[in-house]
Amino acid sequence: MENLHIILPYVLGVNLVGLLLMRVDKQKAIKKKYRIPERTFWLIALLGGAMGTYIGMRMFRHKTKHTSFVVGMPIIILINIIFFYYLVS
Repeated sequence: MENLHIILPYVLGVNLVGLLLMRVDKQKAIKKKYRIPERTFWLIALLGGAMGTYIGMRMFRHKTKHTSFVVGMPIIILINIIFFYYLVS
């Protein structure tokens, strides 16, 4: 529990980044502009931002037809939860 004051701001920040990147990419898709590479979303998710990325997917209805995102993000969310639980305990 002593690491919580370090881990919690990190988790909140990386998830906010994932959510905001989904919003930005959706806007770019609508305007037919240069897009954020999918590997960026996967990297953010693997760094702990899977929940924010997944919420962004649902909130902005973005990448919801990509099976890899629909199936992969929940799996990475579980991995993130296990990893952060390990760090905190």
